[in-house]
Amino acid sequence: MNSRKDTKIRAVIVDDEELARQVIRELLSSHPEIEVVGECANGFEAVKIVTETKPDLIFLDIQMPKLDGFEVLELIGTGNAIIFVTAYDSYAIRAFEVHAVDYLLKPFGAERFEAALERAKERLDSKSPSAAVPAAELAATARPPAQYLERIPVRDGAQVFIIPVSKLDFAEAQDDYVALSTEGKKHLKQQPISSLEAALDPSRFLRIHRSYIVNLERVAKVEPYGKDSHVAVLRNGVQLPVSRAGYARLRAFLGR
Repeated sequence: MNSRKDTKIRAVIVDDEELARQVIRELLSSHPEIEVVGECANGFEAVKIVTETKPDLIFLDIQMPKLDGFEVLELIGTGNAIIFVTAYDSYAIRAFEVHAVDYLLKPFGAERFEAALERAKERLDSKSPSAAVPAAELAATARPPAQYLERIPVRDGAQVFIIPVSKLDFAEAQDDYVALSTEGKKHLKQQPISSLEAALDPSRFLRIHRSYIVNLERVAKVEPYGKDSHVAVLRNGVQLPVSRAGYARLRAFLGR
């Protein structure tokens, strides 16, 4: 039995081009079973609208101001059926790596749109819109190969904060989260510290302890702390524990 037979599919359209949103709206107008519950022009608005409306289906542009489509998906998770819509075919493989339903390359015709919509309906009817993808995997997908993070998007409810990595002082592991310390504030992000370490430039950031990654530019000095242990003293006075292996790596970086 189709659990969605008498239930409308709630959809959100995310694209920074008004014309592109209009085309999708017009193509959806012949589908009374689909209700457009929101549309927006940038990634910040997308996170807010998806959080508030909890849609089943999202038409998501990839290249947008503020946050791109992959960063939006990293913040909202993969509990929705996603159809990526973009003018650039270079993102296709990465789109499917995050379990998108389909990938519409602009300009697309009505027949191609209908095929994508049918796939979305099948995905939704299967009661499993997408396999759960860890935020860390989404973060990696959002970056071109061999490119390190330059900014870290963090979600707090419907709010989104962008942390430039140049302003990140250190990161601290807290179970399945990392606490990102920047400009005297801390932001929690659901991501293992090991995956964050892999995403950061190793010439700028160093894992000094199993629970800490530090921005090397912030380290003022390294001091002994008890027997056979050390602390890294940051320029703002914060002290971070340094493991034995971390101390060896720090000495190599700091020329000690």
